[in-house]
Amino acid sequence: MNSIELIPAIDIINGQCVRLTKGDYEQKTVYGSPLEMARQFEQAGYRRLHVVDLDGAKSKHVVNLPVLRSITTETRLTVDFGGGIKTDDDLKAAFDNGAQMVTVGSIAVTRPELFMAWLEQYGADRMILGADVRNGKISINGWKEDSAEDLLPFLKKYVDAGVKNVLCTEISKDGTLQGPAVGLYQDIMNAYPTLHLIASGGVSSADDIKALDAAGIPAVVFGKAIYEGRIDLKELIAEYSE
Repeated sequence: MNSIELIPAIDIINGQCVRLTKGDYEQKTVYGSPLEMARQFEQAGYRRLHVVDLDGAKSKHVVNLPVLRSITTETRLTVDFGGGIKTDDDLKAAFDNGAQMVTVGSIAVTRPELFMAWLEQYGADRMILGADVRNGKISINGWKEDSAEDLLPFLKKYVDAGVKNVLCTEISKDGTLQGPAVGLYQDIMNAYPTLHLIASGGVSSADDIKALDAAGIPAVVFGKAIYEGRIDLKELIAEYSE
């Protein structure tokens, strides 16, 4: 028990920290400076941070590199970065601006050979496969399009190719504070028990994180529950620290 990895999230639009509801850009709440939020996480004792460039996801190329750079130079957090990584240049820019890991989703659907090349070039420890799910299908391009890919067969292809890290977001839960899709994550872990699965979407409280931990999920990303004051950052980290 109490072994789940805790990863707070910062989503960025126009250089500001925001949260969307179900990925809808029209349902946006602004929470201020991403760097200030990152500093708060670090001061509370967190070591990891998930940063999403929502402008990048929408425009299909990385946009908020200065924000990424400010976080990676002004804190000691291990940052994984996603949103709009579509080309070799996007990927290199993310790493050059301090991201230790990147989350790539749409390219793994639309250009699997490119994702495989990146996996080989950068290694499985630095690549996180983003698997965003709506109605059982993988969604792409900032959740604006649903692909024909079913979740488990999609994952199998990449797990067989050496992927170790998967970030899975249940889109219908994201930003709703209605609780995570524990059953979905258990299905993935039953199919691929060695996977470092990062659950994302719907976390509303410390109890939700406990439920994921009890279900054997290795890691969790959470954002809105922090910004809405539903999770005490220091209390939570104390519970999961050695």
